[in-house]
Order: sequence, then structure tokens, then C-alpha cells
Amino acid sequence: MIRSAPTPPELLEIAVTVARDAAATAYRMRAEGVSVAATKSTATDVVTAADRAVERQVLDALRKLRPDDAVLGEEYGPGETGPAADGGVRWIVDPIDGTVNYLYGLPYCAVSLAAEVAGEVVAGVVRNIVTGEEWTATAGGGAWRDGERLRCSTETDLGQALVATGFGYAAGRRAHQARVVAELIPHVRDIRRMGAAALDLCLAAEGRLDAYYEKGLAAWDLAAGGLVAREAGLLVTGLAGRPAGPDLVIAVPPALFEPLHTRLAALDASGGP
Repeated sequence: MIRSAPTPPELLEIAVTVARDAAATAYRMRAEGVSVAATKSTATDVVTAADRAVERQVLDALRKLRPDDAVLGEEYGPGETGPAADGGVRWIVDPIDGTVNYLYGLPYCAVSLAAEVAGEVVAGVVRNIVTGEEWTATAGGGAWRDGERLRCSTETDLGQALVATGFGYAAGRRAHQARVVAELIPHVRDIRRMGAAALDLCLAAEGRLDAYYEKGLAAWDLAAGGLVAREAGLLVTGLAGRPAGPDLVIAVPPALFEPLHTRLAALDASGGP
């Protein structure tokens, strides 16, 4: 068992091992067939049996390796672990980010696992369940995919930027977000909505997207992908000096921050239901 104070690379090694096994389970369960097990906030906000099984697998694996650590998961919350002790490690897991994509067999879903120490995310991995693409980062150690160090987009013109976003499940929130997109799209190259926040953040980290924003992200949506984005050079923040969080997450290269932030603030992107 691992009991000593871990370094970010040591935590990342654990995260990668656990996430790879979890992604393999999710892939196998999808091949065997998957159906809706429950709904959450609305009838369209689904949970599959695989979400629960994968998160339970992650919890069990972490309990064996780091029995004194806390875990926060999308499906089980803090579970039986309770909060992290002062200076302790808390793992943040999204067992299947992009559950609707997973349900429909669309290859844009991922296992996301991050390690947080004293309130700061210091290691994270995002692994695409279908393609096997894997993004990793440690605080101060850079962001990586397949041995390649990631750098965010160098685009300086918002009008040429490909911007990703996402929508909530409640009708009122979606309506507000749709109005924001309708007003923003004339001022950017185009908009993408692919349905998995962690993967959107990772694609922005390597410049396959120029920027990303979304309202309504939870800790498990943001933790690992947000670290990958920051370590690749993106500014990951909210509006008007607020930190990235449920009100809004903006992940944007420094050169595009002011024009995108100004547009989103004017459009009240963090407002609505």
C-alpha cells in the first residue's frame, strides 16, 4: 500500500493505471450493450449501469492503493470516504464523461480522474473510452498526449477561432445557452458542441479547438481536463475575475481572452437558470 506523501508524478501514475482499467471496463460494457439505469436532473440527464460500475471499480482500486484518501465521484458523491484530511489527497472521478454519447455509441466519451492536494488539482488523466487517446498533466509538469508536450492554440483573432461549448439538461438553461451561442457565432469561425467537457478541454489544450466555454460544470467535469488545459497554456477561469466553476468555465489562449471574455460577459453567459 502507498502511504507516504505522494508527489504529483506518483499520483499521476496511479491515476493513469486506474483510468486505463476503468476505460477498458466501460468499452467492454458498451460492446455488450447498454441502457439507461436512471435519470438525474431531468429525463434527458441519464445514468447508465456502466457509469455506476465504472465508478465503483475506480473507488475500489483507489481504496486498495490509497486507503486513507478521499474520493469525490459523479455517481456516488463523496461516498463512504468522507472529506480529505488537511493536506490529504482527494480523487475526483467522472466515470463516463459524455454519457449520452456513450449511450448512443458516439466515440466522444471519456474516463476522467484527477488528484487534488490541499484543494489544488495536481495530477490528472482523461482517457477516451473508444479511441484510447489519453491526455495527462501534473501541476508544473506540463500537459501531454502520447509523449508529446501540448501547447494551446496560437490564434489571435477571435473571428478565426473555433470555439466549443456545451449545454445543460434543463430546458430553461438550454434556452439561455442557445441565445448566447446565437449571438456569439457571428463573431467566431464556428461553434462545436460535442458533449464531453473533459475532452473539449483536452482538445483545446492541444489546439484542435481554439477555445472552450460552458456553464454548469461540476468538479468532476473540470478537474482533470482543466489541469491539462492550464498546463498547455490556456487561461482557465470564470467571468469578471471569478474562478472557473459552475457559473462558467472559459478555457482560452491568452491572446483570445479579452475578446472572448468581453463577448461572453456582454451576453451574460454565466446568467440564466
